[in-house]
Formats: sequence, structure tokens, C-alpha cells
Amino acid sequence: MYHDTIIKNARVVTGSGETLCDIGIKDGCIATLGLDLGPAHEVIDATGLIALPGGIDSHVHIAQPSGPGIEMADDFASATRSAACGGNTTVMPFCLQDDGYTLREAVADYHAKADGQCFVDVSFHLIIKNTDPQTIGQDLPALIEAGYTSFKIFMTYEGLALSDSQILEVMDAAKRHNAMVMVHAENEAAIEFLRDKAEAHGETAPLYHARTRPVPVEREATHRAISLAEIAGVPVTIVHVSNGAALDEIMRARQRGVKVFAETCPQYITLTADDLDRAGFEGAKYVCSPPPRDTDEQNAIWAGIERGDFNLFSSDHCPFRFADPAGKDAAGARASFRNIPNGIPGIETRLPILFSEGVMKGRISLSRFAELTATNHARLYGLAPRKGAIAVGADADIVLWDPTLTKQISQNDLHHGSDYTPWEGFAVTGWPVRTILRGKTVCQNNTITESASGTYLPRKSPEVLL
Repeated sequence: MYHDTIIKNARVVTGSGETLCDIGIKDGCIATLGLDLGPAHEVIDATGLIALPGGIDSHVHIAQPSGPGIEMADDFASATRSAACGGNTTVMPFCLQDDGYTLREAVADYHAKADGQCFVDVSFHLIIKNTDPQTIGQDLPALIEAGYTSFKIFMTYEGLALSDSQILEVMDAAKRHNAMVMVHAENEAAIEFLRDKAEAHGETAPLYHARTRPVPVEREATHRAISLAEIAGVPVTIVHVSNGAALDEIMRARQRGVKVFAETCPQYITLTADDLDRAGFEGAKYVCSPPPRDTDEQNAIWAGIERGDFNLFSSDHCPFRFADPAGKDAAGARASFRNIPNGIPGIETRLPILFSEGVMKGRISLSRFAELTATNHARLYGLAPRKGAIAVGADADIVLWDPTLTKQISQNDLHHGSDYTPWEGFAVTGWPVRTILRGKTVCQNNTITESASGTYLPRKSPEVLL
């Protein structure tokens, strides 16, 4: 066979482990794994590099409605450019049904924002904020059939939080149509109670965002979400788990036979609530939900990663500009933490942080890294076997890593639309030096090398639901 591209001499991470072999690419797919693969139009010498599946970041927020006067820092062009430079080949943002739109209208509008703008492949989750008959009985089933096979529900945030009965309605629809339910698990009533108390005592600095969303708020909601999933008889994914108590609820449910999947993020292994207590307004840079905890909870999350309790490691990229009245410095944000837009950027730094802190420090293997950052995302969200693994027949989404490259994360080197990174000065070892999307190099040495050629990916029902 005459290959389009051959990657030679790489340490290749496949679903069955690691091997030294060459990768033959033809027509955008992996055609051959082996040695002496013959001629090719292009030969990439990857001596000293590690070939990993292209990262799939299945929890990102891009160009999402964020309230009056508030604007996300990333459109699809900047977010996917940043994703590619961070070693990702697929991202999965959330389509939010804004007021006045049907769910299907919201999807069409979101596609219009993405079309022709993406440097990596994309696929949309839905956010379900209404449970009216049209949404549950017509739009949602039609969209699932069209390949939007996962959706997120919230237990917090005014205007997004669903009641228990509404959650059961959504879960029942997911069961009938073989879709995955993702849950943001925090108790809104408890948060509001604590926020009112804090403000009454003049406790309004960014730190009190963390203080008013303590561990029990997340633990209780995690338990309730899983209980509702048991009642509905549907698998569920608990996103951005930040602490050991919430993870304990997940593990107990698994022991009862519940299909519950767990995701965590870089902020819960590297940041703490003390970061929200920085001088002046600097703490606003770290406001996200759930908030970072403390070093004990970091250790609990690491233990879960090492044991294999977590299925997914995502960024929860939700970027706002810091020095911007349409971003973190919104009207009223300096007067009270409750007015600070909620979220942090992280799409480009997710993989280097886990590679450095996990693989290079001996906490996880390369195979486990691939599962957490690509393979499991494809399986849980209906992209396998096309995505998520270096395997014959899969898309040639491959990232070459230099495990000897050491650097400090710097806003000056990143490509997102935000004007800061929460990990400024954070030292990492290992960085992606070449990102290959369906056989084409889209980023090399931190520079985009192709025009926006990403495509939209309709999805099957997740493997775990079949």
C-alpha cells in the first residue's frame, strides 16, 4: 500500500498498551500499524516522541449565552485553535437553549456560529433547561435521532436548575431514546441560603464563592442525582467532581450496580480555594463551580484517578476575560462574588497538566492517560470506534508528545480568547509538539499550520447504553 503519511519510530500508545511501531495513514484514517510500511507521500520521523490518540475534551463551553452584558471570551475559531495547540482533535461544547428559542432552533443557531470556524472536529451536547411538551416530546427525541446523543442538566444556577420531577422527566426521555445524561450536581437551595448569609455578614470577596459552595452542597446533589437515575433506570455521568465525598457517593452507587460515570478536571488537582483569596480582585480569576477545594481533596481526587474511579478528565473550559466589563469585571462583580461570571479557561492546558502531574510523576500510565483524555470520551459519548484510539480504521487523530520538553505555562504562549490563565507560571514536563487531525498536521510547535478544517460529528448512542 502506498500511504499518504507514515509516522516512524514513535512510542505508540494503543488500547492494548504501548509499542514501538510505525503508523500508516491513508485517506485520513489509520490504515496500518507495524514496521517497514513501504513508501509514503510524507514521512514523519517521531524518534523520541510519544504518539497518543488526539485528545477529546468532552466538557467545554464556547460562544454560549452567559447573561445580559456578559460575553464568553472564546468563539469557535479561538477555542478550537487553542484546543489543537493543546493536543486535542475533538471538542464537545454545549448548546444552550436561550430564551425565546426552541431546542431545535438553538441547535441551528449554534451550528451557524461553528460552521467554517473550527480547527478541530466538534460535536455538541445539549443543555436541557425546559421540560415543556415540545422539548421533551418532540425536539429532544428528534435531536437524539439526528446524533445529539448526550445532554446536560443542572441542579444549580437560577434559570437552569431543574426540579427533581423535571430531572426525572429528562432522564426518562434519555432512557427511551438511548442518550447519556450529564449532571452538574450542586444544591441550588443550599447555595442560595449560604450566599444570603455571607452577604448579610459583609462576606462578599471572591473567596466566598468557594465558602458558599462547600463540599456537602456537591455531595448531597451527587447522591440525589444518582438516586434519581436509579429511579429512572438510566446511566448517568456526574461531571466535574471536585472532592472525595462526592466520589464516595459514586463508588457506593456502583457497588449497588448503578451505571454512573465520573469526570474530574485540572482545577481539582492543582488549584485550591486559597487561589480565590488573592489580593484585590485577583481571586475572581479562579471563580468556577464547583470551586477548587483544599490539598486534602486534591489528594482524594488523585487517589480516584490512580485507582481508576474516574472515567473522564475534561477541562470544563468556560472562558471570560478578566479585565473586561463583559467578563470577570462585570457590573457588581467587585461588590459581591455572586456577580462574578462563573468559569475559567483551560482547553489548551488540560492535557499538559495531566501528562506532567500524572504520567511524568508516575501516578498514571500512558495507557491510562489515553483512556482519561480520549478513549473513554469516545466510548461514553458515541464517537467510538472512529475517535479516541490509535487503531486501524479509526480517524488518524494523533498527537506527538515530547516528554522531555519542560516549560512554564504562560498566557503569552496560549491561543484562547481569555486574557489570562489560572495556571500562569505552572511548571510542566511534556508538551504536544504536533497535532494531526484526520491525517493532516493542524498544529506544529505551537503554531497552527492549516486553515479551519474541522468538521461536525453526529454521534451514535454511547456504547455503555447498548
